[in-house]
Amino acid sequence: MTYKRTAANSVLNHGKAYQIPRVKDMVDDEKPREKMIKEGVGALSMAELLAVVLSVGTKKEEVFSMSSRLFREYGEKAIAYQKDPRIIEKDLKIPIVKSCQIVACFELGRRFYQKKPGGLITIRTAAQAYAYLKDMGNLPKEQFRGLYLNTHYQLVHDEIISIGTMEASLVQAREVFRPALEYGAAAVIVAHNHPSGVLKATKADQEITDKLIEAGHILDVEVLDHLIIGQNKYVSIL
Repeated sequence: MTYKRTAANSVLNHGKAYQIPRVKDMVDDEKPREKMIKEGVGALSMAELLAVVLSVGTKKEEVFSMSSRLFREYGEKAIAYQKDPRIIEKDLKIPIVKSCQIVACFELGRRFYQKKPGGLITIRTAAQAYAYLKDMGNLPKEQFRGLYLNTHYQLVHDEIISIGTMEASLVQAREVFRPALEYGAAAVIVAHNHPSGVLKATKADQEITDKLIEAGHILDVEVLDHLIIGQNKYVSIL
């Protein structure tokens, strides 16, 4: 499934345009902030919660359209772990102020959550990695992502390394292993999605995997797996 933007508050899917409601056009009880006050925070969707955080949109894009697009194009879990507002600004073409709001919002939640016992996610198998990354199967663009684990197989960082068509020559080992060194990770699981739904590994996929394994040996960071993800399915290259 491929989305194509046609206007600030609509998407095109298989030739048919679908409108995303604008906050100003909603009845008061359906507006995110008013809905939170009346029904409680649990009644809001992820896009509605982010719209409350962002408060207003831009001249080109209304706030609820923006929040819906951010999750659709970036993925809920990926955006939650992105700590560099400049990357969000570049990838999603939104103002740096909005990018900073998003990063600050998720960083607050992460710090609170990780202070609680058992707050870190443990990933020991390909199935567990896929369960965490399965939302990548719905993304309209190809995305290359890294999950960074400590010596106890706990997730310490999740990073989008690149967006767009992958080529072995364009995926740089230094970009994959930089977060591992920054966060003291002992191992990494890399993954990318095939929007086409065809999960057979390409020659470029294998070349990337071999290159990363070799670099990991030098840096003493183990490459545990490389997953290719589609809608409701995955394969492991290793």
